[in-house]
Amino acid sequence: MNFFEALILGLIQGITEFIPVSSSGHLTLFGKVFDVDSSIMLSFTTLLHVGTLIAVFIVMRKDIKKILLDIFGKMTWLIIIATIPAVIAAVLLGDLLDKLFAGGSLGFSFLMTGLILLSTLMIKQDKSIDKSKLVRAAAIQNEEQNTVQEPDRTSVDKTETTSNSLAKEISYKEALIAGLGQAVAILPGISRSGSTLATLLFCKIDRKKAVRFSFLMSIPAIAGGFLLDIIKMLGGESTALTQIDPFILIVGIAAAFFSGWLAMNYMLKKLTSKGLLTFAIYVIVLGLLVLIDQNWLHLVF
Repeated sequence: MNFFEALILGLIQGITEFIPVSSSGHLTLFGKVFDVDSSIMLSFTTLLHVGTLIAVFIVMRKDIKKILLDIFGKMTWLIIIATIPAVIAAVLLGDLLDKLFAGGSLGFSFLMTGLILLSTLMIKQDKSIDKSKLVRAAAIQNEEQNTVQEPDRTSVDKTETTSNSLAKEISYKEALIAGLGQAVAILPGISRSGSTLATLLFCKIDRKKAVRFSFLMSIPAIAGGFLLDIIKMLGGESTALTQIDPFILIVGIAAAFFSGWLAMNYMLKKLTSKGLLTFAIYVIVLGLLVLIDQNWLHLVF
């Protein structure tokens, strides 16, 4: 693996980890394009997650700090509940995942991601807010009013109310549904951020809050996947890790961090329905191109 390949793979990992187009699918695809040895590719892409994890911790540092200060609070349990389905899926699928990462189902998975994103465009959040959301919003507003009436805690409570509003808007059931979406995305080519964002939007969660919760859900998912892959590498007989130049590895991790940081800020601040449509069209076209190559051209697969 050379400098250029490491840089491109790092940028791809960071960007596609957080925008809804599937990082695993893109890394599988570009691993084929660059014709990188599969064992080296697995080791390299595993370590790229260090960069994206650092990006998550920096961008979401305020949310993470508040979770740690209230470690047994509702948000902690929401994240745990949302993580359970992916853990179960990983255990049940086991070695089958390694075969899927060979890329045989990649085209269909990209198409599925596109359809998932297109389905979110049918949601009219502003005009179809259900009664449970209205009740929940009223409860939050009432608590804010009660908080302001306490003169000695005004500034502190306003901050706490803002930080807790995400946990108050998402129910345990909705966290589980989002977790099921994340479990589906364990398959290469299906976007984790896309499937979790779609499920949260279908639950009528505000788009910006859905993105925030999706990113918080990503922390145990990325960290858990990273640890499992590290255990596999250290427990196996492969020497692929020692074949990667440390400088090349640093380049990839740095690129993953920088592009991941940019992607997260875009998703948190500028994501719109038009943006989701653009991503949907992109992965559908990509999925069709992959299928054409897999079945007829065989330029990459």
